[in-house]
Amino acid sequence: MSDLPEQLQEKVQSARQACAEFDNGTVYLEWEAVDRVDLDGDLYLDWVLNERGFACSTAASLYCGTGGCMSHFLVHDKVYSLLNQGWDLADLGLSKVLLADVHGSQCGGINPTPCAAASIWDSEEKKWRTTAAEWE
Repeated sequence: MSDLPEQLQEKVQSARQACAEFDNGTVYLEWEAVDRVDLDGDLYLDWVLNERGFACSTAASLYCGTGGCMSHFLVHDKVYSLLNQGWDLADLGLSKVLLADVHGSQCGGINPTPCAAASIWDSEEKKWRTTAAEWE
C-alpha cells in the first residue's frame, strides 16, 4: 500500500471511511485490488485500483453492486473511474484498447443485457476516447 500513488490512496481512504461508518468495519484489500499495466502505450506500467478487491468486515457488498465495481485508472497523474463487471486490455495495431464489461443499461438494455465498452487513450489530448458503434 505504501507504493500506491497518492491519488489512489485517497480512494482507499474513502473506502476505509465508508466501511468504518458501517458498524465500525475494517477494509481489507485482496490480491485483485491493484493492477500494474500499460494503459497508454508508453511502455511504462500505470496503476489500476479495482474495488472488486475491496472487502469490508461488516458489509458484504459495500463496494460493488449489480452494475459491477468501480475501477480507478491512473494515467498521467489523473484518475479516471469506470463502473464495470470486469476489464482487460487488448493490442490493436499500435493502440492499447481497454475493454470493459459494463452494465446493460449502457447498451439500451437492463443489467443482464450483454454490453461492452472499448476505450483508447489519446496521448495528445490526455483523455480516453470511446464511441458507441453504429451497426448497419
